[in-house]
Amino acid sequence: MKRPIRASVLLLMAAAFARPAAAQTQPAVPPTVQPETVTSDDTVQVQLQLQPDSLVAEPMEVDSARLAWLQTAPDLRDLVCDRIGCFETDVPHTFNGMVMSYVTYFTSRNRTYTQRVLERENLYFPLFEKYLAKYGLPQDLKYLSVVESALIPTAKSKVGATGLWQFMGPTAGDLRLKRDEWVDERMNPEKSTEAACKHLRYLYGMFHDWELVLAAYNWGAGNMQRVMRRTGKKKFWELYPNLPKETRNYVPTFTAIMYAMKYAEQHQLHSPELKYQYAQEMDTLQLGGRAFDLTRMSQALGLDSVAMRRFNPELRRSYLPDNYRPYALQYPASARPLLQEVGRATLFDFCRPQSALPQPLQPLPVRLAGVEPFPKEEIAAAGPPRKAADEGAAISRTRRKVHTVKRGQDIAELAEWYGVSAAQLRRWNDLPKGRGVKPGQKLVVFLPAKDNAPAETTVAVVAKKPAAPAVAAAPRTPAEMGVRVTKRPVVAADKPGKAETEAEMVTDAASEPALVKASTRVPLAATEKAEKEPAPEPATTETAAAQVQNQQAAAVEYVVRKGDYLTKLARERGVSVEQLVAWNNLKTQVVTPGQKLRLAAPADSEAVAEAPAAKTVASRRAAEPTATVRKATPELPPRVHIVQPGDTLYNISRRYQGVTVEQLRKLNHLKTDEVKLGQKLIVASL
Repeated sequence: MKRPIRASVLLLMAAAFARPAAAQTQPAVPPTVQPETVTSDDTVQVQLQLQPDSLVAEPMEVDSARLAWLQTAPDLRDLVCDRIGCFETDVPHTFNGMVMSYVTYFTSRNRTYTQRVLERENLYFPLFEKYLAKYGLPQDLKYLSVVESALIPTAKSKVGATGLWQFMGPTAGDLRLKRDEWVDERMNPEKSTEAACKHLRYLYGMFHDWELVLAAYNWGAGNMQRVMRRTGKKKFWELYPNLPKETRNYVPTFTAIMYAMKYAEQHQLHSPELKYQYAQEMDTLQLGGRAFDLTRMSQALGLDSVAMRRFNPELRRSYLPDNYRPYALQYPASARPLLQEVGRATLFDFCRPQSALPQPLQPLPVRLAGVEPFPKEEIAAAGPPRKAADEGAAISRTRRKVHTVKRGQDIAELAEWYGVSAAQLRRWNDLPKGRGVKPGQKLVVFLPAKDNAPAETTVAVVAKKPAAPAVAAAPRTPAEMGVRVTKRPVVAADKPGKAETEAEMVTDAASEPALVKASTRVPLAATEKAEKEPAPEPATTETAAAQVQNQQAAAVEYVVRKGDYLTKLARERGVSVEQLVAWNNLKTQVVTPGQKLRLAAPADSEAVAEAPAAKTVASRRAAEPTATVRKATPELPPRVHIVQPGDTLYNISRRYQGVTVEQLRKLNHLKTDEVKLGQKLIVASL
């Protein structure tokens, strides 16, 4: 019986001494060249003989891992190699100088770090082991969280990786971990652990090698696949020189931290002074969208102010607002009887945050009959109270406008047109950042309210600048958009109904985001002054014709600015790129800043009515009494537009100021919006 036992002992001793011998192969030291003895009378020069085992004997770059290997006692290296070789795990662990340097770091040079991890080991490792067994993964992968976050659930790296398993934002989104300004589930120990197990199982299905899985977890699966395709190698230690520094150290660090925690007792890392943490039974409280303050909950349970934050590390703030999504709050199960005595309604009322509580009303002074209250400083400085109540309800300073998105429009273009920021448009319409708009979509824009002018006044009054900074400014004028527009006087109306229609047309043109919509805006005081003075004589036919030509030339001329291109200009002007190229005789679609472009067809495609019609109208206007500023202006002949390729009623209406599609139908007696090439259309009597 004793002989088999002795034989087995001898075999075990032989195996133990054979394995370290293979792992401890040191590089051969090159033979030292003895320098020739030089006789010299200079006694300052001394010839030094380098020892064969000196590190200076071989001129080479100092390697920290090699240096740690050489400085470590051979007995310790053999012992560590034996212990790592005895790991019972599916994950392969290679022992070399790099691993030995990290073992020395965790067991000797930075013992405090390892002891802090040992304090939290019993708190999180049971949770890790449960989910690793659920997904059929090796139990040793629980040490991966130590390498990532040192078992701190709220850890956050400098690049934004967060939680026990250090997930980046895109990876967390792929794993269905929710993130917002109130909750970040990457810091939830249970949800993040399950997500990490899913991710590790996916990586193993891709690489089928646990060392490559660990490297891909750190560097990314795509990066590992690219370097494997580039080099043609399939093992981690073969790819080692081609990996970044952090990924090269990742696998040796994993092996070293696993060894340090498994053999912490042998390295005297455990101490009675350590504050070990253990998992305790927890219960949940469903908030149901109610506002809840964790600090008040801690006070109700008799805990410190940050205890509830430790039990719920995924919460980014100390309270949750009203109408938040359903959330289950974790609290110690030992406090369940106390909460049952209080009741849910009383608990929720007590734990409401300060911002959700009703604010006290300002005290009102006692009103005595026949005695006026003493005015405050603000009331005295503001002067007598306004009589808004007697005049009616106060007029809102803003108005709500619904804009229908057209083809080719985006958030930036609409924000520039209405004079607001893109963030305001997104906030008013609940549009998430990064998502565009679609044609036909309705957008709400808040613009300054128009001043209420008297009913009998037909001259448009310029709206006052709103005082609220959050209100959108008025739409940009054609001059700000880079289009040179000459202001035209409003034509007098023969009938009161016609004058009112033209006034409405001027007002509507200023509120719609069209390309060129300019109307003559005259101050009200100037209008009243002009009504009292006698009207000037009507202009001659030649003057009217010249004015029409100047207006046409100014309205269609555009100077290219920095950042402009033909596609953008065509989309903003409602024309096609081919039309702009044809009208300006361009050989290519490249434009340069300062270049002048025509935005309408040349003069030969538009015809102006003959002058006798203008002469007849002028003579008829001269015979009528002039009582307002409108009747002092001569009536100009109607404009005729010849339909060009690609023209539609909408494009034509945008090309001419103050003209709508409905007006074009009425002026030309059209039943549909279809127009034919070469057809003559009356645009307006301008």
